[in-house]
Amino acid sequence: MSTNFATTGDGKSPSQGAVRRLIPLSDKLIFSIIIGVILAILVIPPLIFLITGAFSIDLPGRAREWTLKNFTDILSQKGLTASLANSFIFAIGSAVFALALGGIIAWLAERTNAPFKQLAYFTTILSLGTPYVLYTSAWLLLLARSGPINTWYRQFTGSTDVLINVYGLGGMILIEGLLWSPLVFLLLGATLRNFNPELEEAAKMSGASTWDTIRRITLRLSLPSILALAMLVFIRSIEAFEVPALVGLPGRVHVLTTDIYDLMHRTMPPNLGAASSLSVLLLVLVSVLLYYYGKLTRNAEKFATITGKNFRPNRFDLGAWRYVGGFALCFYFFLMIILPLIILVWASLLPFYTTFSWAAWSRASFINYGRVFSSSRYITLLGNTFIIAVVTATVVMLIASLTAWLTVRKAPGSKWLDQLATTPLVFPGIVLGVGVMQFFLNMPIGVYGTVWIIVWAFTINYMPYGVRYSFAGMLQVHRELEEVAAVSGASPLLGFRRIVLPLLAPSLIAGWLFIFLLATRVLSLPVLLSGPSSQTMAVAMFDLWGNGQGPELAALGLLWSLLMTSIAVTFYLVARRSGTGIHGQH
Repeated sequence: MSTNFATTGDGKSPSQGAVRRLIPLSDKLIFSIIIGVILAILVIPPLIFLITGAFSIDLPGRAREWTLKNFTDILSQKGLTASLANSFIFAIGSAVFALALGGIIAWLAERTNAPFKQLAYFTTILSLGTPYVLYTSAWLLLLARSGPINTWYRQFTGSTDVLINVYGLGGMILIEGLLWSPLVFLLLGATLRNFNPELEEAAKMSGASTWDTIRRITLRLSLPSILALAMLVFIRSIEAFEVPALVGLPGRVHVLTTDIYDLMHRTMPPNLGAASSLSVLLLVLVSVLLYYYGKLTRNAEKFATITGKNFRPNRFDLGAWRYVGGFALCFYFFLMIILPLIILVWASLLPFYTTFSWAAWSRASFINYGRVFSSSRYITLLGNTFIIAVVTATVVMLIASLTAWLTVRKAPGSKWLDQLATTPLVFPGIVLGVGVMQFFLNMPIGVYGTVWIIVWAFTINYMPYGVRYSFAGMLQVHRELEEVAAVSGASPLLGFRRIVLPLLAPSLIAGWLFIFLLATRVLSLPVLLSGPSSQTMAVAMFDLWGNGQGPELAALGLLWSLLMTSIAVTFYLVARRSGTGIHGQH
């Protein structure tokens, strides 16, 4: 970037002398204090009240008593060991399956001459607009005892048993792995796309075959990134709630997140002390895992293969096997999109769910869609969800852009700002929900049971993602542009508004759309914090499934997914144009 934007009277550039200090120290300090206070108010109170609730009990007519009783009660429960073991098996299995499936698709799409590559990207875009509850429900309809797969198995074999018992750890791993495979495709695809081909070409010139080159060069140099990605999916599976709640609870397979949910919903009154103590244990576990994830990502940088030279990654010629690769890409699209779509469309047309048959087809109608369109409740849910998502995304990106600006420009306390903004990564959704609930139950602020408590929790939860997008964009904005504005008499805040924000716009819009989509899909926070008049679409779908209203859920989910998919396409186009990609999910 040219530095000849302006000169001072003595011919020196504005980056010299006093202008070198882009923002006066006093202004830097004021901005840092304001943003730091906002972040501290958001992040610290839920953590304090969560820990306070875990280490104390309230006795009627007596002052709060500090004790370890909540922990001793939790640790003495017989089911805790089983829940912990189930959580690890579920997370490990999900990570391995997602990595295998998403990794194969990423390699075929990015590094081979297999046809139908665009189907992989199209699959990922569509998955961004599908709520987790709906996708999980679709697979439960497919794999249930009365679903088409098990029904056809019994018809062909004459067996009375089922081919797949979805309500178990195996079913949970299958569905969770499918949910995370698009993320693996995106992140591992980025690694493969930026791989320097000179190393592979050198191996080929030395006589290595295609498969030897892949095994001994590509995989080995990508191994740190693969391990880091495996750790990421493992952590997110440990924190997962939708699949364990919809699949595990009916099958009596408990994990840590569903144990916390049970303590909040299956007992009257909710056992806040036990839920808080179990949440603290899960918080410690996730913090340790994130620490090792950070070490893996730092080690991955040592294996960087991108040099300062321009290059285009070469593609492996699969020969006749390219058609097998093309079939795999088509099958992935069918598995992830077409198969769930077929079962959801079928279920949405029936008065009650039953497997495919001519007799059931005779009962097909659009009555479920009519119920959705005619229900004022769904209009309220639509409004709640959009208010929560829009306000959350806007607030997060505003705070995140200021945080990234101060951090990149090395303002006083910038390291603390960055630490506060990224601390929510350690909060699993269900744990953050307990902490926010404890906070507002103990504060005289009338937001409990309204949409604003969900906005508050989502703002905390998605702040790290907003900072990631803002920071990536801010690194591309040279400080000299702001120095020129300062020389022209603009205040730091005016320079930020008139110079930085317009240049950050692509990154901020991409981050805004991504957070918006997340806020419309996630269940773990709204299911704990929503009241009768503040439910979201995800909570409504969860309730419909729990009440046995699968056909109405299918109709509602398809209409909602159509709307969200159109927004997801917009997000993809904006992110692609801005150069930020759609890799911000971790």
